[in-house]
This record gives sequence, structure tokens and C-alpha cells, in this order.
Amino acid sequence: MMMFSLLICLHNLRHYKSRTGSLFVPWVFGRNKKEKIMTASYNEMLSTNFSKASRGTISEIKADKDKIVYSDIFPDVKVKKGESTAHLWTIEDGYNSYLATSPGGTATGFGATLILVDDLIKNVEEANNEMVLEKHWTWFTDTMLSRLEEGGKIIIVMTRWHSRDLAGRMIDHCQEEGWTYRHITMKALQDDGTMLCPSILSYASYKKKTSAMSEEIASANYQQIPIDIKGKLYQSFKTYDELPVDQDGNSLFTGIYSYCDTADEGKDYLCNIIWGDYNKEAYVLDVIYTKEPVEITEIKVAKHYIEYKVTYARIESNGGGKQFARNVNRIMTDDLGSNFTVVKWFHQSKNKQSRILTYSSWVVEHIYFPQNWRQRWPDYYKAMNSYQREGKNAHDDAPDATTGVAETMQGIYR
Repeated sequence: MMMFSLLICLHNLRHYKSRTGSLFVPWVFGRNKKEKIMTASYNEMLSTNFSKASRGTISEIKADKDKIVYSDIFPDVKVKKGESTAHLWTIEDGYNSYLATSPGGTATGFGATLILVDDLIKNVEEANNEMVLEKHWTWFTDTMLSRLEEGGKIIIVMTRWHSRDLAGRMIDHCQEEGWTYRHITMKALQDDGTMLCPSILSYASYKKKTSAMSEEIASANYQQIPIDIKGKLYQSFKTYDELPVDQDGNSLFTGIYSYCDTADEGKDYLCNIIWGDYNKEAYVLDVIYTKEPVEITEIKVAKHYIEYKVTYARIESNGGGKQFARNVNRIMTDDLGSNFTVVKWFHQSKNKQSRILTYSSWVVEHIYFPQNWRQRWPDYYKAMNSYQREGKNAHDDAPDATTGVAETMQGIYR
């Protein structure tokens, strides 16, 4: 189904949003009484307040002859009596015309020609919680999209807290599916140094407010730069076009190594990284990053050890890692006839978060990835580029295994 999705990304100026937003829905009804509107905010109260404001605008009685009210422009549009509640109401001669809901709220039995989503993220804590962001996306795709009727439209209005928030995910989805969309970004402080709307927020007020905020919060709240871009642990990665070789084309690697973090639980990823060592720098050759079952990953890892001529492989023995390592070693020697790779398992007793933070600078400075690593290992790439220094990360398997590369290299040259 082709849809038109208008993604409006506003800075956090509530007065500006209320002035534009509260007039939007009544204007739609003035054009077509058959429109069916569904709105959603981060909770039922906010969404219901928006509903009441829209209904009140339509029902406003003219008391001042010099003041234009809704009925002056659209005299035939009226709220149907007897079927009006705060969150669900109807236009006369129309269908159930307006429903206010939220994630976790109901939308059963209600179709929509227009879906309006306003600021699903409540605060920075929610923005830093990937499980909340995933919940928003699941609710939107499973519930809201299923309610959109043929030819319907979606408008998403929100502060861009996170690159994986609903607006960010929807932009990616529209691009992948070839849907038509329009993305509007409004920064409080414009690129030319002027303010978007000085009567609402002057430059002096902007500076005063942002000086008390962290840089990440200020950038998201006013400039539409997601906090995860400002707050991600790894700000950049080094890449290579060609592997180091001598003038005759022979490899200059002094060793080929591997580090494996096995999946402890069903939701975890197995992450196995193979790299070559040259001048104390790690050149990543292969990554296995998957949720596939162990009977598949054991064979896959063993084959990759042989393919890349890994000389030494370290496998974390936590959880089922010890048995995994033994099975990989058995598959190589008994099934594939190779004893080239030395497989060692060990118990990782250090705090995962502390390890990742401690070695983050080394990872950025001394690990080289192939230039096309985003295409070769998209899930691993995404995990490395979205991991937050602070906040709750949904997965840490990729940074954990990459930290293992750094620890292995430190151990070699200690």
C-alpha cells in the first residue's frame, strides 16, 4: 500500500505546537466530514487533551462578533450530540470521526484516513531505553498501520530524541519500501545564526536554557540532533581499502586471531570476530553476528577458522561457551580434518560495561574495518554505531566481542 507520510520534527516549543496542532484537525473536518482521524501521544491524558481541544474548537459558540470562530468558516460541520466523549466523538452525518489513543491504548474497530502521532517519547530516560523504542515501533506497525485505510496519510510530530525513534524508523522504512514521504526538520537555532521564531524563543533565552542542559539534551530538544548520535560510545571507526602486503603481494600479518562471545540467552547474539595483526593494529577480516541456534553456529565458526587460517582463537566459556568451544574444536579436527587453529576457552569475570568503556579508545584508534563493513555485517555495524556510553542498551554483544579483540591484542604485546 502506497501512503504519504509527513514526518514533522519540531523543537520543543509547546506553544508553537499547540497553536498549529489544535487547529489542524478541525480544518480537516471542514474539508471532508467523512475523514476519520486517529491521534496518539505518549499517554492517554495528553492524547485526550488534544482530542478535547479539537472538539472544542469545532463546537465553540460565537460570543464576539469581531472574533472568527470555526463555525464562521465551516457552518455545516458540527459534533454529533449524544455520541461525544473525551477521546471518541463523531461529526454529524459522518462516521466515528475521531479517536485519541496511545501505546497500550485501544484502536480496535476504528479505521483511519489520517493518523497523527505526537511526541511518543516522554523524556530522556525513555529515549535512552531501546526496549521502549522497540515497543513504540511494534505498537505503531502492528496496531496503527493496520488501521490506516487505502490512500490514508500519516503525520508524525516529535522531537528527535533518538535515531531509532519512531520518526527515524519510519524514515528508514519508507526508503526501504519505496513509500512517498516528506521530512521537515525545524531547528530552534538556524544554520545562519537566526532563531526560528524569536517571539517564542529568543536567542538570549535559548542560550540561557541550553547552558543549563547537557549538550546531548540541548541538541535533541532544540536542534533535532538525536542524543544517541551525540552520546554514542564510538564516534568513529577506522577503515581500510586493502590489506597490508609486501611488494610481492604476500600478507604482512604476523598472526590471525579470533575472539568469540557466545550467546548466553535466547535473545543474545553470538559474535565471533576474526582479524589479522599487523604492526600492533587489528584488521578485521570476518564477523559472525547472529542469533542462529548453536548447532548451526558451531559449524559456521569452525569453517571460518579454517577458511581464514586462524592461528589462535579465544572463546568465552561463560554460560555454554565451554561446551561450544569444545564442539568447535571437535568439528575442526574430527569432521573437517584440521588442527591448525588453537582453541582456548576462558571465564570472563570482569564487568562487561567497564571493559567496554575502558577499551573504547583503543577500539577506535587501532581496529580497522573493511570499507564495506556496513553492507557485509549490517547488524554488527548497527550495534557498534548505536551503542550508548550511558543509558540502557538492548544488546552489548558486538561491543563486548570487539573489546575482546582489544584485550587479546593487549595480551599479545604485554
